[in-house]
Amino acid sequence: MRHLITLFIGIELFSYSSTTQNSEISFADNPVVAHRGAWKAKDLPQNSVAALKEAIDLKCTGSEFDVRMTADNILIVTHDADYAGLDIETSTYNELAKHKLPNGEILPTLRDYIVAGMTNNSTTALVCELKPSKIEGRNIRIAEKTVALVKELEAEAYISYYISFSYELIKRIKDIEPKSKVLYLDGSKSPQELKTDGITGLDYAVWKLKNNKHWIVEAKVLDLKLNSWTVNKQNDIDWLLTEEFDYITTDEPELTFERLKVISKSIIKE
Repeated sequence: MRHLITLFIGIELFSYSSTTQNSEISFADNPVVAHRGAWKAKDLPQNSVAALKEAIDLKCTGSEFDVRMTADNILIVTHDADYAGLDIETSTYNELAKHKLPNGEILPTLRDYIVAGMTNNSTTALVCELKPSKIEGRNIRIAEKTVALVKELEAEAYISYYISFSYELIKRIKDIEPKSKVLYLDGSKSPQELKTDGITGLDYAVWKLKNNKHWIVEAKVLDLKLNSWTVNKQNDIDWLLTEEFDYITTDEPELTFERLKVISKSIIKE
């Protein structure tokens, strides 16, 4: 099985290339994507730089994070539509940043977050989730500003995927940056629809995939990437590993690594 035997043979062996911004980067050979960073075990704030650095220390293949845009068009990393009781889309960054994260960090801008992810990191890709706007026309602006910032920072090699619940958003990213890899989160499109529209793969809730197991077979035939979120139960992790998913997005990266070892050993014994 992909990932599993490789990980068992050398759980700490990863292929790297130069860590300079312009080089091709080969990330850790495992399916573990830390959801909003690796925050849970050490009680770190979700979407914090500290949680991102913990995912890098664990050598997860990816660390997912959420992007929203403020009233003054600053891209920030946070999940909910409000922050510290303030509506993000109608508040300026300075208004929001007055309120620090629980660990004392300043609310990270996307620029600062990407720079942090490019520093001393050759294992963990950045998985950028763009949160849809409720304001008409704003999704396109978010997509364009995000891609432009990634290009400005020469961070293309560090962004493994752009993901979103908005089909409009990920299609716009593909329009302006055809080489980008995008995954759809909503679960409302069949693999064939994704393939027809040039989408790289699907990233669906685990229950939806269990209810549509034929999509897994179809996606593999179509050479689409397979990811699932947010997978925290051991039986779900085991099922996805057995189904040979490319990625598993989880709040429990440590548990996922443990299950990866166990299942790898059982496969080798067979």
